[in-house]
Amino acid sequence: MAQYFAIHPDNPQGRLIRSAAHIITNGGVIAYPTDSSYALGCGLANKEGRDRICRLRALDTHHPFTLVCRDLSDLATYAQIDNRLYRVLRAHTPGPYTFVLPATREVPRRLLDPKRRTIGLRVPDNRVVQALLAELGAPLMSVTLMLPGADGTPLSDPQDIRERLEHQLDLVIDGGICSGEPTTVVEWDGQDFFVRRAGMGDSSLFAPGGGG
Repeated sequence: MAQYFAIHPDNPQGRLIRSAAHIITNGGVIAYPTDSSYALGCGLANKEGRDRICRLRALDTHHPFTLVCRDLSDLATYAQIDNRLYRVLRAHTPGPYTFVLPATREVPRRLLDPKRRTIGLRVPDNRVVQALLAELGAPLMSVTLMLPGADGTPLSDPQDIRERLEHQLDLVIDGGICSGEPTTVVEWDGQDFFVRRAGMGDSSLFAPGGGG
């Protein structure tokens, strides 16, 4: 049965953040809040945790996961970033965007898009997950918390998540109710951006003539 931590969204309790990080580093799979919806996550090296998430969401084993990072320094470790791209990322992180970027060799092969060798990266504007990432000192391997048959609607209420998934997760972090809208997904092809999914972030910033 999953543990349940109610963590203050503005002033996360250090004791609970440390306990959550301990669960992750010991192989746990968690549900946690972001600045868009709740997400499922586990440690970067946790292959079993990734498989558990795939089963829970009924995903193909080749489904791309996102690396949820604390800041731009993490992004530069896992993606090939030139000066122009860096300026754009700096302007739009943290925030409700997932950036699909060319991956570096630091990214485990199982996380790469097998055709394009890209990786989804995200820096959420949420104090709970920021505190958790700081404690971990590493990204979370993550997907949006959408259950099979949910018509693409992410879960946003931690009490609902607890009732549905308490026997399938190791931890549910209650950081309050999220918006429930997924992120805007933006891909960089080496020359320009294009929007793969319009969501909570302003996708017009990355359209031709936009601010991206």
